Amino acid sequence: MLATIAVKAQDIYVGGSLNVWRNSTGNTTSFKIAPEIGYNFNETWALGAELAYGHEYANKVSMNSFDFAPYIRFSYYESGIVRLFLDGTASIGFDKVKDGDTFKRGQVGLRPGIAVKLNDNFSFIAKYGFLGYRRNMDYDEDYAPIKHSFGLNLTSEDLSIGFHYAF
Repeated sequence: MLATIAVKAQDIYVGGSLNVWRNSTGNTTSFKIAPEIGYNFNETWALGAELAYGHEYANKVSMNSFDFAPYIRFSYYESGIVRLFLDGTASIGFDKVKDGDTFKRGQVGLRPGIAVKLNDNFSFIAKYGFLGYRRNMDYDEDYAPIKHSFGLNLTSEDLSIGFHYAF
């Protein structure tokens, strides 16, 4: 029974990412911390969720954000220590401008990624890009000039680098 519990514990992983950016010329600063937890059903399918908190200061305006993004992961290629995967995700987020309004936003789509297994427990994870639908639920022309959009986004804002630790 203990061996079964130990094997099943290997299926649970935790990790996350941290992004920090400073532009002294434009006097902008931003950071985002995004812890993640998931469960591997087998070598192909996993289910997980990411919680993210971010802060941005730009043009003398301060904003905090919170995101909840559950996903289902399909690993479609593995060779040695490298695994390629595709996350199907649906997320909801909130942005709060200091001394201002709160705005809701959401997205549904796909995010490709790569995992490099460093040892039995640690993996380096990178996700880049987004294909899907995004919507600002509280439309405000000054804050969020785009109410909804659909397409492929390959910008540095859609790059996430982090790690996973499997128990």
